Amino acid sequence: MKKDRIVVIGGYGHVGQKICLELAAAFPGNVYAAGRNKKAAEQFCSSTNGRVLPMHIDVTQEQTAAFFTKVKLVIVCVDQSDNQFARKCLAMGVDYIDITASYSFLETMAQLDATAKNHGATAVLSVGLAPGLTNLLAAWVKAQLDSVSVVDLHVMLGLGDEHGKAAIEWTLNNVKTDFWRWTNGEYVKEKSFSDGKTTNFGVGYGWRNTFRFNFSDQHVLHRTLEIPDVSTRLCFDSAAVTTLIAWLKKTGLLRLLPVPLSTQLLLRAKAGKPVVIVKAEGEGVLAAQPVRLETMIRGEKEADITAAVACLTAKELYQSDYPGGVYHIEQLFRWEAMYPHLTHLLEWEKGTPHAVEKSFSVS
Repeated sequence: MKKDRIVVIGGYGHVGQKICLELAAAFPGNVYAAGRNKKAAEQFCSSTNGRVLPMHIDVTQEQTAAFFTKVKLVIVCVDQSDNQFARKCLAMGVDYIDITASYSFLETMAQLDATAKNHGATAVLSVGLAPGLTNLLAAWVKAQLDSVSVVDLHVMLGLGDEHGKAAIEWTLNNVKTDFWRWTNGEYVKEKSFSDGKTTNFGVGYGWRNTFRFNFSDQHVLHRTLEIPDVSTRLCFDSAAVTTLIAWLKKTGLLRLLPVPLSTQLLLRAKAGKPVVIVKAEGEGVLAAQPVRLETMIRGEKEADITAAVACLTAKELYQSDYPGGVYHIEQLFRWEAMYPHLTHLLEWEKGTPHAVEKSFSVS
């Protein structure tokens, strides 16, 4: 029986719809928008004039082997509490992509590496903006130098962007929550939205303060790229909002604000631009000299960028053979190969290595 279906779990959601539409243009008749909400799936698919097909599935329930007989690739756009669905996919030889940013879930996926290898299935994680493009930029920085000791990743998100409700809730919950980070051989506890650093985001934004945030990339890259110290920081295009959140976190007032209320306020507010900027700063050695390398990408509409990265990854897995196993995006793909397919969404300022200069810190 031919395995040619692409099943997008959460395919009728904010990012899932974009993924379905692009993949349906490339693989007509083979793309399914799937999830628990049958009505939502059918409504979205009817709007595509049949280019995308609906599928009712609950990934929290055990799936029969019959479900997987025609499925070649599954793309998951929803958060999961465990890896049982991913385990079943890989055990049935189905390739798997996940756009989740939850490190607690990504950590459980590592347990499935042997299952994937034994059944010839490929799982790609950290697919999106952060994690995703942050991972690829960190890998690019490392590749330009002889050795790297530190990589600082900075993410600017525009408040004028059309973020999905789940994405906003996830961001707010992580601002409130502290986390542990592996650095130079040991775990250290970090306070979210603290320990600011100043970096230059270029024309239109200039120097901004960014603050620690629990993006999963920093937990992964020390292992996949063997970089001793990786940190990821976040800011918003509004410097005032960034400063306010950092102050609320520092004073303890932030924990008093209910996440549902804050989410609704941000969903209704469009005070800003839909800008997205990711910057990677690496310190290391080149030709026996200590150097610093900065590289930056900028664009608009995070959901469009996430969907585009997911689609590029999906097309590769669907059309080409990749080794079985569980991988993060930087372990299979290179930024310089992916960027030509993203020029309609992103501008890349490559940067060149220069002598190390002392970085600035803010409280």
